[in-house]
Amino acid sequence: MTGQRLVVDGLVRPKATPSLGGLNRKARARMLSGAIAPHPRRMKVLKGANVVLVDDVMTSGATTNACIIALRKAGAAQVRIACFARVMDEALDTLRSPQEIES
Repeated sequence: MTGQRLVVDGLVRPKATPSLGGLNRKARARMLSGAIAPHPRRMKVLKGANVVLVDDVMTSGATTNACIIALRKAGAAQVRIACFARVMDEALDTLRSPQEIES
């Protein structure tokens, strides 16, 4: 509708990761380190692009951050996030121990 290009395969997951459920923010980020990369065949499209990254539910933001890092490596000029739901930190705190919350 906007005339902009839709790229549904701009990112790939070269490293399999286990379920991130129950992990705190730092553990999620560690698990996702190097797990998401720009698709080699989409580098030309991503370079200099203004990207809208669409996510269904943002929990800790670790996956979103890994995607942003990959898109920046591909040379995206700007990355904006559109998510349909966001898990509040207070809800995440119910899954964490008191020691994890303090760190």
